Amino acid sequence: MSIENRYDFVLLFDVKDGNPNGDPDAGNLPRVDAETGRGLVTDVCLKRKIRNYVAMTKDQNEITAPLEGEQKRFEIYVREKAILNKQHERAYAAIGASDLLIAEGKKRKGGERVDDARAWMCKNFYDVRTFGAVMSTRVNCGQVRGPVQLTFSRSVDPIVAQEHSITRMAVATEAEAEKQGGDNRTMGRKHTVPYGLYVAHGFVSSHLAAQTGFSDDDLELLWESLSNMFEHDRSAARGEMATRGLYVFKHDSKLGNAPAHRLFERIQIKLNEEITAPRGFGDYSITVNRDELPSEITLSPKVE
Repeated sequence: MSIENRYDFVLLFDVKDGNPNGDPDAGNLPRVDAETGRGLVTDVCLKRKIRNYVAMTKDQNEITAPLEGEQKRFEIYVREKAILNKQHERAYAAIGASDLLIAEGKKRKGGERVDDARAWMCKNFYDVRTFGAVMSTRVNCGQVRGPVQLTFSRSVDPIVAQEHSITRMAVATEAEAEKQGGDNRTMGRKHTVPYGLYVAHGFVSSHLAAQTGFSDDDLELLWESLSNMFEHDRSAARGEMATRGLYVFKHDSKLGNAPAHRLFERIQIKLNEEITAPRGFGDYSITVNRDELPSEITLSPKVE
């Protein structure tokens, strides 16, 4: 059963002495709004972390069973080194329509079985039924609009991107060693944000959930992923990152009972008066306004 309610949520996370989301077009510097100086983290970055958490906690063994009688699976469609059309071919094999794919080297669109192939993909891949996917490539499984969408994350205050010189005490080849004259030292760069508190907004549509089969169990897995994804994404480049708040507004209907932006405004984040340069989560005060919240809407902090 797909979800029966609309949800809107606010995600707070922070970074300390790390690079939350480097920009490859800017030498991997932390992303920043050029006009305001506030840091940015893309929606794609957060979705990647959610996918990684689901892949770590759920069985990723491939199956080819048809739709009938098959339990829903939690495979990840967009994963490292994946060949997407291979997954599409699995869908057609499972529904018994492999003959509709390729004939004499020419592309076929799948005919009337495209909808069945799309349904198989939704049922077996968590990220397809959650975020959607464009699967109308050479092996056509159609397109899916996902019920869960995230915005770019934006830091509460401007960030300062720092650049650090680092030294490697070894080289990769003998030719490099000869060029260095036996010193074998090479220089590099590392970019960090001393501290930044970021805010992202998210939306869950019950109407789109009905099209993909996104269920209450899938929703709970989403909250779990958002709460714990940084705990299993440690690296030298990331520094310290953590989810600091997850505030979920549940509507009492599919269409919703209030505009999302009005609900988001109820989560107020302010820098403490005595702080000029924030360096920790304790430098901020979080206020949740529950006054005159519509009775049809429930505010449930998952992380606070």
